[in-house]
Amino acid sequence: MLSKTIVARVAILLFLCGGATQAQNPVKQTQAPAKQALEPRLNAYLNALTALNRFSGAVLIARNGVPVLDRGYGLANAEWQIENAPTVKFRVGSITKQFTATLVMMLQNDGKLATSDPVCKFVPACPPAWRPMTLHQILTHTAGIPDYTELPSFKSTQGLASTPTQLLARFKALPLDFKPGTKFQYSNSGYVLLGFVLERVTGTPYATLLKTRIFDVVHMDDSGYDDNAAIIPHRASGYTTHNGKLANAAFIDMTIPYAAGSIYSTVEDLLKWDQALYTTALLPKASLDAMFTPYKAIAGYGWAIDTQFGHKMISHNGGIDGFVSNIARYPDDKVTIIVLSNLETAPIGTISKDLAAIVFDQPYTMPAEAHYISLGKPALALLAGRYRVDVAPDIIVEIIPAANGVVCHVQGQTFQLRPETATKFSSEDAMASLMFDGDGTTPAPGLVFNGQFKATRIP
Repeated sequence: MLSKTIVARVAILLFLCGGATQAQNPVKQTQAPAKQALEPRLNAYLNALTALNRFSGAVLIARNGVPVLDRGYGLANAEWQIENAPTVKFRVGSITKQFTATLVMMLQNDGKLATSDPVCKFVPACPPAWRPMTLHQILTHTAGIPDYTELPSFKSTQGLASTPTQLLARFKALPLDFKPGTKFQYSNSGYVLLGFVLERVTGTPYATLLKTRIFDVVHMDDSGYDDNAAIIPHRASGYTTHNGKLANAAFIDMTIPYAAGSIYSTVEDLLKWDQALYTTALLPKASLDAMFTPYKAIAGYGWAIDTQFGHKMISHNGGIDGFVSNIARYPDDKVTIIVLSNLETAPIGTISKDLAAIVFDQPYTMPAEAHYISLGKPALALLAGRYRVDVAPDIIVEIIPAANGVVCHVQGQTFQLRPETATKFSSEDAMASLMFDGDGTTPAPGLVFNGQFKATRIP
């Protein structure tokens, strides 16, 4: 969440950005090295990334709840040259969804709703197409509700304050993209609808529910529902890049992301959140187990559940104008990786995966400037085609040759990538990469996006 351009690169491929490596490349499960061995390697990687202007933010990596790295990188405010730190507050975008899902589970425990309930039980003048739809399907992005951030009017209206009812009106009358329960398709609209349901059931504003039911309980004193007008100490400014130069990100009124992406937090507060999920302070074990169960593809309730480097991983990315984020939990190892950035073009999925590789002593690539080559039309034609994502078969990646490389289309989104080799492509903003199978002399049988998920060519 949010912004059409940011959702395209961060959140729509949310459930694929940290996982799917184990299925293709089994490795021996390893234990995380000691802090003394980790810290220099982690710092070297993040410092190199920052020096290339590909990262700015804060990172916390913990084992057994104890940080082995807790640092800021780059600038929280470029105009005043104020450095980032672990106490700086960042917008976390779609990480908000796991908090929304937790509130739904809390109300289920209170007996006020059930995930099996039809959503029309809570929505006045409910559209007929929504009648078969359940809260469970909305929680798992299988309801078929069109994503309001993808509507043509979104960019022109994202700066205007909106109520939950007004947000619902943006997509309430639209036809569903598919029959509820039949497919997975990431939808910010679904979590906006869940926020509406939470308020309808409790009579309490979503922001208040967050504070009283979660933040106050976990002592997340540096977290909250963001407000453009409020003075929030230590809040980072959000940035993007234009033609290689840093620029202020587009404005978005924080009522627009609502229950899909409105929260700000710090890496240290998110560690408190992570640690609370190992206890029953917020939810009983049965509810936590339900949240962390993969249903369709690897979608849980507000989380993706997968494996990485042979380790079970529970994770989620976030993206909103000026910010990207990731939290990855490895519960069997009691390892947590939290990355918050105030540079929306930071390759958040790759960063989180590389940090995990360092922690679990697996191969990774140090950040470096890309050096592009030219490829002729015959070589590019061998890569063209449609590829089906292995862990989410409903997602199709289409590759089309272009003048300087290839264009990648996925779920209505477009990435332009240039060749570094005959089979390795990357975007100039470093947010996206493609590695094609084969040696570039025959049609590629498959590809890997951002080094993280496999897609197989459709014959």
